[in-house]
Amino acid sequence: MKYEVDTHTHTIASGHAYSTMAEMAAAAKSAGLLALAITEHGPMLPGSCHRIYFHNFKTVDRHAFGIELLLGCEINIVSYDGGLDLDKKSLEKLDIGIASIHDHCYTVGTRAQNTRAYCLAMENPYVDIIGHPDDGRVPVDFEELVRCARDTGKLLELNNSSLSPANPRENGYENMKTMLGCCEKYGVMVSLGSDAHFFDRVGRFEDVQAILDEVRFPEELVANVSVARLKQHLHKFH
Repeated sequence: MKYEVDTHTHTIASGHAYSTMAEMAAAAKSAGLLALAITEHGPMLPGSCHRIYFHNFKTVDRHAFGIELLLGCEINIVSYDGGLDLDKKSLEKLDIGIASIHDHCYTVGTRAQNTRAYCLAMENPYVDIIGHPDDGRVPVDFEELVRCARDTGKLLELNNSSLSPANPRENGYENMKTMLGCCEKYGVMVSLGSDAHFFDRVGRFEDVQAILDEVRFPEELVANVSVARLKQHLHKFH
């Protein structure tokens, strides 16, 4: 497949990434992308940006670098009831919202508790995508997760970084295959995110692409194949 947008990247503003917005955008353009989502970590993750960062997106020309920028947040899910670490006023400023579980901000619970946390987060209108639900350290019921995504119209992420040997997430390959089977069963769309923390990883989807090819996942259920298709699933454009 050919992709027009990377939906999950970070800059130096996230505190543990190492490239600027300009460097990330240049890398996206070089990779042939038409759009790039920059989704800095939410404020509860150590070293990340304060809420005020997300209030000042108005200063950024979304087309300054020759591609379209979608400025958003990888929001932290912080509780079993789907609580997030950004308030409504901050969430309203986002072009794209990814809700993820990170162990710095969330106490991993049972399979049922974690699944409930994801499902309730999806009920928030400013959440567009569930980030790296493949992490085996946070067990979930994929059948129920995918049904919740279907019922709320949200995207589920295939995170290329989850398949890196350097990444501490567990069982990404097996969990992605399981999730993709459920997504095809229920007609739920996925998004591909590089989770790049350095410019050289922008637009890199080869590991998740191998899984998509292996399971023969239908292209019509992949949001990244066009910017227009992705925007159909982003709250900001409705």
